Amino acid sequence: MEHVLQTFPGKPKDKNLVYLDHAATTYTDPRVVEAMLPYFEGIFANPSGLYAIGREANGAINDARRTIADILHTLPDSIIFTGGGTESDNMAIFGVAHKYADKGKHIVTTKIEHHAVLHPCEQLEKEGFEVTYIEPDSQGFISPKKIYQALREDTILVSVMYANNEVGTVEPIADIGREIIKWRKDHATKFPLFHSDACQAAGALELDVEKLHVDLMTINGSKIYGPKGVGILYKSRNIQIQPLIFGGGQEMRLRSGTENVPGIVGLAKALELAQADRQDENMRLVDLRNYFWDKLQHAIPKIRLNGADLGNELVRLPNNLNISILDIEGEALLLYLDEYGIVCSTGSACTSDSLDPSHVLLALGLPYEYAHGSLRFTLGKRTTKNDIDYVMSYLPGIVEKLRQISPVNLEEDPNKNKHPKYHQR
Repeated sequence: MEHVLQTFPGKPKDKNLVYLDHAATTYTDPRVVEAMLPYFEGIFANPSGLYAIGREANGAINDARRTIADILHTLPDSIIFTGGGTESDNMAIFGVAHKYADKGKHIVTTKIEHHAVLHPCEQLEKEGFEVTYIEPDSQGFISPKKIYQALREDTILVSVMYANNEVGTVEPIADIGREIIKWRKDHATKFPLFHSDACQAAGALELDVEKLHVDLMTINGSKIYGPKGVGILYKSRNIQIQPLIFGGGQEMRLRSGTENVPGIVGLAKALELAQADRQDENMRLVDLRNYFWDKLQHAIPKIRLNGADLGNELVRLPNNLNISILDIEGEALLLYLDEYGIVCSTGSACTSDSLDPSHVLLALGLPYEYAHGSLRFTLGKRTTKNDIDYVMSYLPGIVEKLRQISPVNLEEDPNKNKHPKYHQR
């Protein structure tokens, strides 16, 4: 790689670090770190302890629970602290399925969910459950009517993510929730329950669970400038779930294990800050993202936007820019960009043990060639116009060089919803 990069124009001796993968994880906000520090060494006791220092740690957890409950417009005993978003998704899906299996064994979800939802659903299929996977439209939207039409007498759970982690499309969760409520009324039942993975949405969108009409909702810390390894599951007081972890009975007997007090405090602080800054930061990110897209369109031919339109922040996360650059491998481009200090992600190989393209991009109807050439840029609090200009000073040249050595030359216009024709160079 080093030998090849020497032929690329302008490789910097002292490269910048331009981090554009905030959908994967974020740094921890210094204000969050400051809030967490007392609970590592000073107030370190087990929150279950009856002595003063234990009660103080327990009080910090209770304060964090109230803070989060206020943001979600719910009651504190509806908030369950977990070890992250994946555990929260698993708790919701397995918890409902195993608790209410006697009521039905049918689940409805979508083809574009995070694997933290899809893999539990696949496991439940092995246990005798039936899962319906709803297809999105070409921009990644899930139709509320399709959800309603998929419901059956034995449907016990619907799980639809609030905002997609790859293409940034914001789903009409409230409308889906209303369709589910309509089904319940029409059939005189409290099922199906409605879960939404809101990990990507938490820093950008409103989280009022009453307005969203959700029964369960997942949030984690690592996407909102909070600590890693901590999350929450909102669970309506009107429903029950089967625990995943048994032991000492912490978290209202739903998630046993000594609580991660610093992480819980940090998560509450991060969510509080994210919601307070949400509107102003959204506007800044929309302007910066659109500036980036404008530069890309003018500098690189045969490029395509994936996901929802950029004009309306209500239908796409403000920091998300997912593109396909034809005639190259996204994974190769990512590695070359990393040599220049530019960090992003690709849909061509989501896991190290798989060469399959993104299941999300394929579900949107994109051909394999488009998915293999995809890049996801997700901007954050520290991203500036100078960062975008730095990327644009190197990205077009790298693309040009990679195309010169690529055996593929797609002929179809990437902005048309057609499968491309290609030939060997």
